[in-house]
Amino acid sequence: MKLVFEIEPVEQARPRATRMGRGIRLYDPKKVSVYKKQLAMMCQFQYKQAPLTGPLKVELNFFRHVQSSLSKKERALRLSGSHRPVVKPDTDNYIKSTLDGLNGLLWEDDNQIVDLVAHKYYSDKPRVEIEVKKACCIHKQ
Repeated sequence: MKLVFEIEPVEQARPRATRMGRGIRLYDPKKVSVYKKQLAMMCQFQYKQAPLTGPLKVELNFFRHVQSSLSKKERALRLSGSHRPVVKPDTDNYIKSTLDGLNGLLWEDDNQIVDLVAHKYYSDKPRVEIEVKKACCIHKQ
């Protein structure tokens, strides 16, 4: 199954903390929280079945905006895929926020993901593409 979310990917940031009586409550920064909520709404619109169960294989493609301050030549190289984003945010932080945002909707929990591949690209149309398959259970040594 393949889903496309027309949303600018947002990286998972360090959680913020606030005192609650004698304890401390951790929460996501606003930008991350908004991203996860929007992603959840988009998922509910596209995927109307029960969350997937069992081991899963996931491939993620993150498409981020091309900076506007570039030369036409550099912009073309980035849009063609010849120059890939080797700048922050890190790919693993995109992965974390996206997988967490889809918990309970696309799958029961992201701990079900046993195979994971992720790519980071530039695009004029920021988005997150996700492909999910049942993972085969072959044991390799």
